[in-house]
Amino acid sequence: MFCSLVFCSLCFWHLIVFGYSDAVKTVSVSVTEGDTITLQNNDSQLQENYLLSWTFERPESRIAEINKRARTFLTHDGVPDGRFRDRLKLDNQTGSLTITNTRTSDSGLYEMTIKSKKDNTYRFIVAVYAYLIAPVISSGSSRCFSPLSSCSLVCSSVKVGHVTLSWYKGNSVFSSTSVSDLSNSLSLPLEVEYQDKKPYSCVLNNPISNQTTYLNITQFCHTCAGHTPRCDSVEAVLRLVITALMGVAAATAMLF
Repeated sequence: MFCSLVFCSLCFWHLIVFGYSDAVKTVSVSVTEGDTITLQNNDSQLQENYLLSWTFERPESRIAEINKRARTFLTHDGVPDGRFRDRLKLDNQTGSLTITNTRTSDSGLYEMTIKSKKDNTYRFIVAVYAYLIAPVISSGSSRCFSPLSSCSLVCSSVKVGHVTLSWYKGNSVFSSTSVSDLSNSLSLPLEVEYQDKKPYSCVLNNPISNQTTYLNITQFCHTCAGHTPRCDSVEAVLRLVITALMGVAAATAMLF
């Protein structure tokens, strides 16, 4: 029913409709930074003379309006920080508002009010999420590892906000961390056994998208030069055998 209220170009979006009252309709829109969205007026009963205005956030900053009686039609960046400069387009026939090249700072409450014989208000709660870049896996140590030892790894991402970073072991979450506000970086350590054959992956996600990096354990947890599988255990056994033989030889020499 409300799908026609919002159009989104080249983006992932979803809508959630809330009913505050018969006169106020609210739609929630989620998009990825850089996309273009159109908040559409679906009121098909516009009168010949009406006043339509768009505002942003609270307290309201007027960003566009149509005064049919005065025959005025304009968009203006009423927000003090000038964030919408040259990025707003208003349809003078329908009153729909388009925001181009969306930014995370565009997130917030947009309200369209139509005043005519019957007043109507539409609210659009817009959430703009940053474009996600695949997280990076690196080794927590530069040394080589024996086949029986554990390997220290770190998964990290930079310039993130409102995301969760998780290590997956197979299809299950092994560990995770999250950040709500914009952060320069986010990282999550992992200790994995060299002989662990389970597939590991690091996933960065927000409510509408995700990026995954798969772990190639041999790329980061390589064995030391000259080591063969189970080399450390073999060397340990040889040392014990040689020590025992030397002890036997010494005891034998003392008897003769």
